[in-house]
Parts: sequence; structure tokens; C-alpha cells
Amino acid sequence: MRVGCIDIGGTAIKSGVLENGALTDLASAPTRAAEGGRAVLEQAAQIAAGMRGIGALGVCTCGEVDTDAGAIRLADNIPGYTGLPVREILWQLTGLPVTVENDANAAAVGEARFGAGRGLEHFVFVSYGTGVGGALILSGGLYRGSRFSAGEVGGLVTHPEALRPGQVGTGTYERYASATALVARAKAADPALTDGRAIFARLAEPQVKAVVRAWLAEVAAGLISLNHLLNPEALVLGGGVMEQPWVLEQLEALCAPNTKPSFRELRLLAAELGNRAGLLGAGWLALEGGPAC
Repeated sequence: MRVGCIDIGGTAIKSGVLENGALTDLASAPTRAAEGGRAVLEQAAQIAAGMRGIGALGVCTCGEVDTDAGAIRLADNIPGYTGLPVREILWQLTGLPVTVENDANAAAVGEARFGAGRGLEHFVFVSYGTGVGGALILSGGLYRGSRFSAGEVGGLVTHPEALRPGQVGTGTYERYASATALVARAKAADPALTDGRAIFARLAEPQVKAVVRAWLAEVAAGLISLNHLLNPEALVLGGGVMEQPWVLEQLEALCAPNTKPSFRELRLLAAELGNRAGLLGAGWLALEGGPAC
């Protein structure tokens, strides 16, 4: 069966068609987020209408997702998105069976079935970008927790001294280990370092390397904690910055001395699928007709 795959983000909606394990007809369009959640779903339905011969629709989306209801529990980057019954609305608009999943969870499923997580029973997917996202594949399946939102790795508290009562997110891993945090560190040292490409193009410079090493120490702190908490086979690391082989080498060197000897068999793996991971995972879940990956 051909499955339509849609990845709804705050800035872009990506799409493709999954058939026989291959993803084709890839496209991307700016999200009409300013028009509100309903308009975004209408946009997604229009994209699906252009997909020839699909028999189901797999959707992954930003925000916390109640996968049983196919609805958004909480979203802060699309006005009016919280509470929307995505599955019901898209079914009404397209006439297709629809599966809805959180984007990080779908990406983990994509990596589990088609990417770096193939053959692994237990791994944690962590993605470093504007924030830090995560998802858990445990005993071969996606673990969602009691309220569908397990794997919020960015919310780990790694700097308790920075906690501020009533200010959610202070002191968290995301504040210190995201790609956004790396760029902020780099710009403080040199305003010309405005993105990851610029930073790594100048990695040979001692000042730039020192900035990156300080950021990697923050990344490693979270990875060490995840390893000791969950004892996975691997941590699969996503985001453009993790495509640098030097980064994984440095993280391995930082993690090992602070990891219990019995936990040092952990592997750090670069995610393989890039921004296709969510589409592939959403498509797979639609084919399966349920949450198991």
C-alpha cells in the first residue's frame, strides 16, 4: 500500500509517499501557522489530496500528541493547535485512515525501522536543534509514558543552580545542550559565528574549538545520565551538528570516564535519516495501524 506521510512543523510541512520501504515525492511548504491550527490541518489535507493512490495517511507533528485520540495535548508554536482532534479533522477532509504521532517519536520509529536503530531493541533517540527532542525505543517498541509524552529529554535538569521558580525550562538540558545554545556561546565569542556551519568551518581555531568543547561537555552530561537511567544499547543522536564524526569522537571521550564501567558498552550513533526520519516513521506507523514500531 502507498502511504502518504506528512510532517507538520511550526515553520514547514514536509511530505512524501512511502511504498515498499522507499520514500518518494518529497516536498516541503511553509506552514501557515499564523492562520491557526485549523488552517494548518486544511493545508495538510490539500497536500494529501495531491498524493496519487495513497490508502492511508501517517502524520507526525510538533507538540504533545494523545495518540489514542489522535489529538494535540499541548503545542506552543501554532496558535489554536492545542486540543485539536487532528485525526478526526484530517479523516473528515481526506476520507483516509489517519495515524498521528509526535514528531520526535516518529523520527525514532523511522530510525528504528530504516536507519541507525535497525536491529536494536533498546535505544534513546536525541535530536539537537532549536531545542533538544527525544524519544524512547524500549523492548523493540515506542515507549510513550502514562500521558503519551515520555522522552522529553530537553527537560532534564542539568543545572539545578539555574532553576527559577515558575520559569519552566530554566536549568534544563535544552538550555545548555541544544544547537541554539551552541550558537549563542559561539556568537558571544565572535558575532560572525551565526550558525553551525560557520562554527565548524572554523573549528581549527583554538577559540572556536574551546567553545565547541564546552558545549560538548553539556551534551555529554545528559547522555551520561540517560545511559545510567535506561541502560540502552545505543544513543542515536540527530541534528545536523551530530553529522560531524569529530563530534561523536569527542562525546565518546567525554562520556567514558564518567560512566560506570558496566555501562560503557553503550554505543553513540549518528542518526542516518536526517529530516526524512519523521516522515518514514509516520508512514510506518500508518502501515502498522497502531503505535508499535
